[in-house]
Amino acid sequence: MPATLQTTSPPLFPVFTDLRGRRVLVVGGGSVAQRKCEALLEAGALVVIGAPELVTTLAQWVQQGRIVHLAGEFAPTWLDDVWLTIAATDDPDTNHAVVAAADTRRIWANAVDDADASRFHMPARITRGPLQVAISSGGGAPMLARLVREQLETQFDESFGVLAELLTRHRQRIRTRWPELGARRRGFARLLAGPLQALLRKRQHIAAEHAFDQALRADDVLATQGSVALVGAGPGDPGLLTLRGLRVLNEADVILHDRLVSDEVLALARRDAERISVGKLVGEGGTSQSQINALLIEHAKAGKRVVRLKGGDAFVFGRGGEELEALQAAGIVFEVVPGITAALACAAYAGIPLTHREHAQSLQLVTAHGQASLDRLDWASLATGNQTLAFYMGVSGLERIRDQLVAHGRVPSTPFAIIENGSRPEQRVIAGKLSALPELARSHKVCAPALLIVGEVAVLATRLHWFGSEALTTAGAGCDGTPAMAHIGDIAQAA
Repeated sequence: MPATLQTTSPPLFPVFTDLRGRRVLVVGGGSVAQRKCEALLEAGALVVIGAPELVTTLAQWVQQGRIVHLAGEFAPTWLDDVWLTIAATDDPDTNHAVVAAADTRRIWANAVDDADASRFHMPARITRGPLQVAISSGGGAPMLARLVREQLETQFDESFGVLAELLTRHRQRIRTRWPELGARRRGFARLLAGPLQALLRKRQHIAAEHAFDQALRADDVLATQGSVALVGAGPGDPGLLTLRGLRVLNEADVILHDRLVSDEVLALARRDAERISVGKLVGEGGTSQSQINALLIEHAKAGKRVVRLKGGDAFVFGRGGEELEALQAAGIVFEVVPGITAALACAAYAGIPLTHREHAQSLQLVTAHGQASLDRLDWASLATGNQTLAFYMGVSGLERIRDQLVAHGRVPSTPFAIIENGSRPEQRVIAGKLSALPELARSHKVCAPALLIVGEVAVLATRLHWFGSEALTTAGAGCDGTPAMAHIGDIAQAA
């Protein structure tokens, strides 16, 4: 029979106290007492600190008149006119004496790091303006409460504080507009599902006030306005997704994602969100750009929160600008959440600094998507030394890249590195000299997605390796472990 979890004490009753102008005693003069005083000052309390000596910051606060100092050892008279007290010394006997004296006066007391002796507990907090989230383990596992706080911090950006201030400022108008509680709840739900918070995130406060006024004046059911967020998913490691990107994914109703967005990143999204794959492969068709634009507009006009999730960054060879132009023409509200582009992430995970004082003073990001793209490149500029080249979508054109660079003056011994599946568990790095680029890639049957780096910094892949397997510098097998016989031009590269 499974064991039953036993609780040792009843749950605490959570309250938020108004300490403005009220006297609070902190006993102790060290760094712990300083942290407690800081939190109490933020709450507007009149802080009195009792201790023989004070750390430098507390002594400065006394000199500035921010807190009052009672010098010496604890005495019960320190509790006169006090609303609550915190015992924050490193002496358990003193802390217990403070709590015992407070009990006789019916004053709430907390003994730091002593759950049994405490009558109230200081929770881990998330603060966004007037909005506060408090997490408590009942004093028994404060590190767990802090861990939960750290996880919740990612869910609440600063716009929640501004939103709370706006709603507080207009509280009476809201109650007047929806006097009945049920109607008020429904009105709030529609209000918060609209563009209000997105406008606050973009610091468009006047537009947000206008949207709030419009919502409040609406006579009937408020129409929910759809929106689109263009989100860069990064190269694949879910840990590289930005906090803003994570928040938007958790708000999405519909997610249109590229083929190269990793399953691990998609797993972070809201579970009930509709997922639509719109990936494309060179030579294999897929969803066209015009179809993607139409889907974004269709779902946004249906009142849904849409996320367009792209590998890397949407504005670096991701056609994000074209999608925003289509959304703007259709009158759709949108925002952009940058992602870590492949050149930055793949190079970092391969131990390659894209710039280096001794090797490279400039960086060029280049798309080599097909023959037409290669024909339009300024090869003379690309062949200049002391710079780093990062080729996106260039796996199918490695021979032409090598030949053109060498023909325009790039030294054949220039180092290169191909990072395949950068930042992912299956990452491979193939490194060598430019002259042997297509042959070495062919030998290893390089698979998409892969990024090519050309320049003196690429040699550092063999010295500064830290993630995954060491760089491969000799002929070997392909990404599937089989002997590599296919010509590099036959390998399809993701768009």
